[in-house]
Amino acid sequence: MRIKAHFKLREIAGEAIVVNQGTSNINLTRIISLNSSARLLFCELEGKEFSLEEAAYILEETYGLEHEQALCDAGKWVEALKQCEVIE
Repeated sequence: MRIKAHFKLREIAGEAIVVNQGTSNINLTRIISLNSSARLLFCELEGKEFSLEEAAYILEETYGLEHEQALCDAGKWVEALKQCEVIE
């Protein structure tokens, strides 16, 4: 998996927002706001190929989660970003 290159993380009014840069067909009615753990994963994994296991490992190391919980949380993050077409 990979976060599409034209999606960038920006800080707007104290919120971590994913913006779609460099494409002409932008849907401005859709805003993707990230909580702290989603922001962490986005920052750590942006620009590189990654697996669900790698995303889970980041959550395990940062938050001290059990492996199963980290996998579940990472899976939810991946699915949410796939729905928004941020991950390919």
